[in-house]
Amino acid sequence: MPYWLMKSEPDELSIHELQRLGRTRWDGVRNYQARNFMRNMQQGDLFFFYHSSCPEPGIAGIARIDGPAYADPTALDPHSHYFDAKASAEKNPWSALDVAFVEAFERVIPLAELKAQNALLELPLVQKGSRLSVMPVTGAQWAAILAIR
Repeated sequence: MPYWLMKSEPDELSIHELQRLGRTRWDGVRNYQARNFMRNMQQGDLFFFYHSSCPEPGIAGIARIDGPAYADPTALDPHSHYFDAKASAEKNPWSALDVAFVEAFERVIPLAELKAQNALLELPLVQKGSRLSVMPVTGAQWAAILAIR
């Protein structure tokens, strides 16, 4: 099974908000490489839910992909922060996914702790200059992160 890591600002969507909702749409991704990763996800794939752009960035829990990628409706909404004036109903380049809550960790695993793990040196998250909001995680990286939670 492929594994992933997806970032969200907790004031927009946190692991605890997903826990409360149970299931929601993951949208607003505006990077082509991250979008392509989303399009490769399959129902049932698991991902680490990463809180970003906050006082304590880090992995906060696990969620599951709950269906195939589809056209991101926020790209067509002129009132959305993620509106794309070049997108249309016929040609929307952006994708969204439905995701479901799996688990909230007892503590957020901070980025500094992730960077200190030799098993995670190749994880894009800890690479200098990597700013992707969606990225693959190998099975070995997945196991290493689970071992430190």
